[in-house]
Amino acid sequence: MKLFPAIPALVLLGVAPFLGCNKIPLTPSKPIPAGTVVFRFTRVVKGPVEFSLDGTRIPVQQLPKGAISLEVRGLKPGKHRFLLTSQNEIFSPDSGELDLPADKGLYEVTLTQQLDSVLYGQPDPLPAAEGLPGVTAQLHK
Repeated sequence: MKLFPAIPALVLLGVAPFLGCNKIPLTPSKPIPAGTVVFRFTRVVKGPVEFSLDGTRIPVQQLPKGAISLEVRGLKPGKHRFLLTSQNEIFSPDSGELDLPADKGLYEVTLTQQLDSVLYGQPDPLPAAEGLPGVTAQLHK
């Protein structure tokens, strides 16, 4: 019984799932305008996503089928503290400080992992987000 021809085939079958990995771009494909921050997720986020900026919750326009990035527009140059949360996903970094320059926007790659938890019943609805004047947050496919 000769197994020599079968060994390369088994090795290729073992490597096949890793050959189709998605590569997350570390730099944006087009320049990001001033006053904008893009959080690029490493996997599709189903949501709902909650975003807070400088201690104020910003309403996020959700997508029904999930998203791969969160774009926040209308920010003033300078330092801002953010918090990114979800009931179904974990983000890293989920909080931190953004130093937004006056001439261009920021691009942040955010590690995303699905949170599998068992919830009995429905969670309490969150109050409406207050928002900041001129600041919008939207999920993109």
